[in-house]
Amino acid sequence: MTEAERAEKIMRFIYALRSHGVTDAGVLRAMERIDRGAFVKGIFADRAYDDTPLPIACGQTISQPSVVALMTEALEVTPRDKVLEVGTGSGYQAAILSLLARRVYTVERHRTLVAEARAVFDKLGLTNIIAMASDGSFGLPEQAPFDRIMVTAAAEDPPGPLMQQLRVGGIMVVPVGQSDHVQSLIKVRRLESGYDYEELRPVRFVPLLEGMARD
Repeated sequence: MTEAERAEKIMRFIYALRSHGVTDAGVLRAMERIDRGAFVKGIFADRAYDDTPLPIACGQTISQPSVVALMTEALEVTPRDKVLEVGTGSGYQAAILSLLARRVYTVERHRTLVAEARAVFDKLGLTNIIAMASDGSFGLPEQAPFDRIMVTAAAEDPPGPLMQQLRVGGIMVVPVGQSDHVQSLIKVRRLESGYDYEELRPVRFVPLLEGMARD
């Protein structure tokens, strides 16, 4: 792919995000700066700029860019925020968050994916991401509380341990559903008096599983 072809693909990519309702200028700039092609390998590399989920290692997927953008916009990240991402996957979402937040902690149950994501973060010079192999269903209590929490796997209910690790005034975005066919993206805001829930849109994510994977 020539530079001119790549530039045209990125222009169409950003236009597609806008057409899906993404309006936050900071999110759009981050999506333009982080090359999704760095996170897509093999036979799917030429589809890196398509607005579609794609397979990655360990039976996981890299999310549809418009969903990444809408989830990031819903999280309302500020430059002072410490963010926890549960489900590193390819590392693409963490990379986007890293341009918006002070620090990003990202956890993944597949060690292979953590190693691959770290390599891409290093290549892109993203120094404010800490990626680790861990059971994300329990969050990262030693680093809590977090200003923002992004969950990129679907739980039956907003996970209690993660909600407890959200500071008062903080926001969590999480897919919730009892099957991989019926899921809703939920925005949770922690208040002094409890939690406020807002249903955003239907989505489809892999399930949030407890325990470490073997790979």
